[in-house]
Amino acid sequence: MLTHGEQDVVRAATMYYLQDMTMEAIARHLRTSRSTVSRLLKRARDTGLVEITLRAAITRAPGLGHSISETFGVETFVVPVPDTANDIGRLEQVAIASAKLLGSWFDSGMVMGIAWGTTLEAVSRHLAHKPTRGSAVVQLNGAANNRTSGVDYSSSLISTFGSAFDASMHYFPVPAFFDFPETKAAMWRERSVRRVLEVQGLADIALFSVGAIAGAIPSHVYAAGYLDDDDVRMLQTEGVVGDVCTVFLRADGSYQDVVVNERATGPTPDELHRIPRRVCVVAGDNKAVPLLAALRSGVVTDLVLDELTALRLVGLVSGSDGASRQAANPRAVRR
Repeated sequence: MLTHGEQDVVRAATMYYLQDMTMEAIARHLRTSRSTVSRLLKRARDTGLVEITLRAAITRAPGLGHSISETFGVETFVVPVPDTANDIGRLEQVAIASAKLLGSWFDSGMVMGIAWGTTLEAVSRHLAHKPTRGSAVVQLNGAANNRTSGVDYSSSLISTFGSAFDASMHYFPVPAFFDFPETKAAMWRERSVRRVLEVQGLADIALFSVGAIAGAIPSHVYAAGYLDDDDVRMLQTEGVVGDVCTVFLRADGSYQDVVVNERATGPTPDELHRIPRRVCVVAGDNKAVPLLAALRSGVVTDLVLDELTALRLVGLVSGSDGASRQAANPRAVRR
């Protein structure tokens, strides 16, 4: 049953948004002040009772979303953006949409796996508080490198998601990449590490983006010292176009014999496949090629991306994007 205050919020929102009454008229009807009505309407928006959506006069989003869904068998959410939008603006719009979707999908008793990165940091800034019980948020890949522990960056991201849903938080205090595969194998036998891996294995939702080597907003793994020059040259030689959860992919979606992956701490596509809902959030032209690789690997079930990136992705699939056709062709990039 609604409290008296909640009833006033519903009444004010109904009169303002559905009956087109002015705030002055609503104030008289509720026997209160105009400023109180303004606060009631703000509360209606903040709590999600009222959602305001701006639609572009002309948008290609529905057709693009249908095309991507039909091609790859994923649920696709294309966020309309103006053709003049810059990379940061596109990222913010995609982050806002992704945060709303997560709020509708994540609930009590669920586990969400988070792969740190620039895109997910943007999503975290737009999460609305949704109280849950018995839920958990777990870090999917390590964050330390030879320059920094990575703890501040990754723990801040995980704690923001945990706080938004009142969820318990499980951090993964290992490097993003070990120096030696044997070290990783030994660490994976440690009880403290196995405990986190077990929580990852219980995940209902995995949230990640795709990493791209270049672009106006470079992926964190490429911009923050996680790879040395020898690693980058090796990835180029092996035809790598990007990564998911710091596991590197070729354009055809293959990853098994990429040497650096033997030292990576993130879940492989095969391991991610065990998670029922796998949400990929993408914004930016530079991510279209690695996104196509991720889709070819079958790692995505739900895709959120901006309209311009969706347009380029469809162009890559159809072969109409001549500038990126060579990068999208695994036989052209593998040596």
